[in-house]
Amino acid sequence: MDGARLTVRLADRDAMSDWRFSPDGQGAELAWHGPCALTPDSAELLTALEACFALHPAVRSIRVKAPLPRDAALFEQGTLRLAPGEPATAHAALFWQQRAPWLAQHAAQPFPLDYVVTGALRHPRRPPKPTGEVYRRYIPWLQATLSLRVATEALDAARLNQWMNDPVVAHFWEEQGPIDKHRAYLRKQTEDAHTLPLVLCLDGVPFGYVEAYWAREDRIAPFCDARDHDRGWHVLIGDPACRGQHFVSAWMPSVSHFLFLDDPRTQRLVIEPRIDNGKMLRSLARSGYALEKAFDFPHKRAMLGTLSRERFFNEALWLPRSADGLTPAALAPLARPRPSDQLVSTALH
Repeated sequence: MDGARLTVRLADRDAMSDWRFSPDGQGAELAWHGPCALTPDSAELLTALEACFALHPAVRSIRVKAPLPRDAALFEQGTLRLAPGEPATAHAALFWQQRAPWLAQHAAQPFPLDYVVTGALRHPRRPPKPTGEVYRRYIPWLQATLSLRVATEALDAARLNQWMNDPVVAHFWEEQGPIDKHRAYLRKQTEDAHTLPLVLCLDGVPFGYVEAYWAREDRIAPFCDARDHDRGWHVLIGDPACRGQHFVSAWMPSVSHFLFLDDPRTQRLVIEPRIDNGKMLRSLARSGYALEKAFDFPHKRAMLGTLSRERFFNEALWLPRSADGLTPAALAPLARPRPSDQLVSTALH
């Protein structure tokens, strides 16, 4: 994007399309300018809309002036809305709920509802686990692409072992030990139907570990009245170059975004950090999580944090928040070192 001009080129083709974007308070206009021999397809339009919403975060809706692709799904899925006598319009809260711009192209549709019993818990059968990269998002203020990929023993056991043995990580996770322990740990998370181990990356370089889980069959369930499709997560950040609020405001909303997109039936996210982890509690509040109550696990005193789907999308919580947690923070690009994959680490759990 250069001023009002936006140029789009998809990775699998050489041709480029030309657009003009005009922000206008709460609304804006995106107009297609060629090439005249062609019309934009759905992928080009989605890419152009993502760029406009990402680079102009105050914009809540965009009028689209273009020969629209012959794709009814854009309207059926809510990407575009059409009112009589008005151009097609994309609304940020609806656009950011679409799966195509951010989830891997092979992302499965929501798994059919089929109840099973695990121990004393009745819950939906969980889908087969994905492999490889599952989520990708460009972060303008980091000038880098953040991604989530599924962790594997072969790729990540040594790295996880080094991170877990850092004293700061060990203080919160209490999982320090030899590499064989962490190989077994990753195997367990991979085989457990209710958890999904993930690696956080910036421009493809790992910097953190996320453990997503279905809350209904997790130990947190009795403390949060877990529903069928509630999700929860734990996290540690392993690269010291990726600390600070600019980075938290990129990866924390992205984790929330991925979990809401992964299954549209997920209406709430839950998390249970240690009650003495003040930095994590402040970051959760800035990212829209309500800190509801303190409670006791056998191994720690925790704070229950929750985030509803409605709040995340209606309040544009994929954006950084200011210290008061009410308005989007500045999105000035941050001069920073690239992820180094160093061994010194910090943990948020």
